[in-house]
Amino acid sequence: MCPQPTLSAPRAAARPLRRDAQRNRDAILAAARKAFAEQGLAASLEGVAREADVAIGTLYRHFPNRLDLVEELFTAKFTDLLDAAEEAAAMDDAWEGFCHYLERLCQLQACDRAFNDLVSARLPLHALGRGLIERAKEMATQTFRRAQEQGVLRGDVTYQDVAFVIWSQAGIIQATRTVAPTAWRRHLHLMLDAFRAECAHELPEPPLTRQQVDETLVPLECPEADCGDCFGEA
Repeated sequence: MCPQPTLSAPRAAARPLRRDAQRNRDAILAAARKAFAEQGLAASLEGVAREADVAIGTLYRHFPNRLDLVEELFTAKFTDLLDAAEEAAAMDDAWEGFCHYLERLCQLQACDRAFNDLVSARLPLHALGRGLIERAKEMATQTFRRAQEQGVLRGDVTYQDVAFVIWSQAGIIQATRTVAPTAWRRHLHLMLDAFRAECAHELPEPPLTRQQVDETLVPLECPEADCGDCFGEA
């Protein structure tokens, strides 16, 4: 049993920023949101600072490392994913709930290249986003098991097989982003049909273990050579 992730401690209420400082912060967030959505998590923070028309030192004063910036931008999306998992768990029809959760997860992947990167990455233990993702997985796993109990989800798959959906969607979303931005939905529903109990055939390989899935996740690393291990474990 893996240990529960530790959420970041609540931050003390910050003093209101001066008007110019607030303007700089807002400009940094807007530039980072655009850069991450288009380029992924490896987007240059120097480029973000230029787009925001601030010095790189100003960016680091507001966000001391990349993870701080990522969490500021993506906590709302992590919360959205958790909401989808809770909605799915509340549905009487577990198959409908299972499909609802995966559809929302893939939609979030499709809308933002950085979020697409995040769901295939290993977040540091202290990251708030990791805690939200783990809680969403717990809720989704409950829905997964109920769907098997209801006889609509094939009994020989495990929740770790959902990783195949995420990984394959990551590549499809990136490959079709500019030519057919909703093509991912066709692939998702082909995959969902393969999960149906009525379509089950014997599988040639055993499922991955949770440890194997975890080992495939790429630890987030800082592309800036001189800023330290800003994505390192606590």
